[in-house]
Amino acid sequence: MTGVAIQSLPTGADDARRLAALLGLPLREIALHDFPDGEMRVTIGPAASTTIIYASLDRPNDKLLAILFAAEAMRRAGARRLVLLAPYLCYMRQDTAFHDGEAISQKAVGRLIAGMVDRVITVDAHLHRTTDIRAVFPGIEAENLSAMPAIADAMRSTGIDPATVAIGPDAESRPWVSDLAGRLGLAHTVAQKIRRGDRAVEIGFAEAALLAGRPVLLVDDIVSSGGTLIACAKALKAAGATTIDAVMTHALFAPETANAFADAGIRSVRSTSSVPHPSNAIPLDEILATALRRELDDRNFPEKTP
Repeated sequence: MTGVAIQSLPTGADDARRLAALLGLPLREIALHDFPDGEMRVTIGPAASTTIIYASLDRPNDKLLAILFAAEAMRRAGARRLVLLAPYLCYMRQDTAFHDGEAISQKAVGRLIAGMVDRVITVDAHLHRTTDIRAVFPGIEAENLSAMPAIADAMRSTGIDPATVAIGPDAESRPWVSDLAGRLGLAHTVAQKIRRGDRAVEIGFAEAALLAGRPVLLVDDIVSSGGTLIACAKALKAAGATTIDAVMTHALFAPETANAFADAGIRSVRSTSSVPHPSNAIPLDEILATALRRELDDRNFPEKTP
């Protein structure tokens, strides 16, 4: 049995292949088969003592079941340690019940995954009131990496006007916007959402004078529908921004939304490789490899009974 290997769900195979090459590890693709009645068969590759499961958890429901089945097969085949590498982590946004009867998905999914693996690694998990991701996964190791170093490196390599202002679409975005702006030496601010009614939301900027006659870079962690990004772009144009570009960690929006972004005045949209998407332009390979390197000597970890 080999010491360490990566096994990937099919949707992440290309990204996993680059990571395996960077770390010098074998890669096996987990085979999925759907039966006519909707059930799933999962077949893993040859077992490794330490197995890294690469699975970005966008469109997560079938993927969670596939990981559950794969983990069962890996443990039975002799894997002592399982690491889930999920660059995008699902179901983190609902960390409380906002209405009577609602499930708290973060708790449920956290406990499910904690029962499958020994360590979880993700990137820019969308956490609100949960300050430490380890609280999501009781009894196992968990790390929430920042994509900002990779994004900053990409911005430097392509060149960025030093007059650019980094903009966050809401108050929640302030931590990663300030981080990226600090790495690039840029001014930064965040938008304010002003409610005009139950369904009407207006985007404004307390420091609107900062934006006039300057290029701006919209920075977000997750873009799902793109509506907030579009509203921000329109407000930025009204404030006199000369150009508008956007960068994000997780691109979940439909590819055709790119047309609406362009119509709103967004010149370019770039995302990291956390979720396979046409906007991918920023690989996360280096930060993921750095987090995984301590797994390369599996003698550091006690044996776990399958």
